[in-house]
Amino acid sequence: MRKFKTAEDNRTNYIYYFNDGTSYTITPGEKGENATIISQLHAMDDEQVDADRREDYHCPVHYQAYSGGEGEDADDRNPYLCDTAADPLEQMLASIRQQEHSDKLDRLKATLSTLTDLQRDTIYKKFYRNMSNVDIAAEEGVSETAIRNRLKKIYAQLGKKI
Repeated sequence: MRKFKTAEDNRTNYIYYFNDGTSYTITPGEKGENATIISQLHAMDDEQVDADRREDYHCPVHYQAYSGGEGEDADDRNPYLCDTAADPLEQMLASIRQQEHSDKLDRLKATLSTLTDLQRDTIYKKFYRNMSNVDIAAEEGVSETAIRNRLKKIYAQLGKKI
């Protein structure tokens, strides 16, 4: 594919290459070819060169196109290059992450069953009801420090078993 146009003065012979590897040379005045036919062929080639230039100019390429698409020039990035759904490595890593997450949840459920009723109730209030340490302490009639220490012991126990 040409990236430039041939100057008018240099337009003496025209060689056209075909997909099968053959070529055909056109010389003005030989075999009945006149300058009009050659100029029309060259004009079509020039149109193709111009079209290729426009395409190259209007399709910016970013080396960061494989990123998640954040930043000021994210609109210019090709969203299809960011798609990792068909990448086998990404699929394997996602499967591993999903399996690890599932295993950790199973261990967490098993560990939560070993907690005392008071510890389970504290976890329920903290994470299911989204209560602050101060609110839990006020409801149970103890200090906030007692709740903080209780949660610290629960976290340590869960950390060892998970």
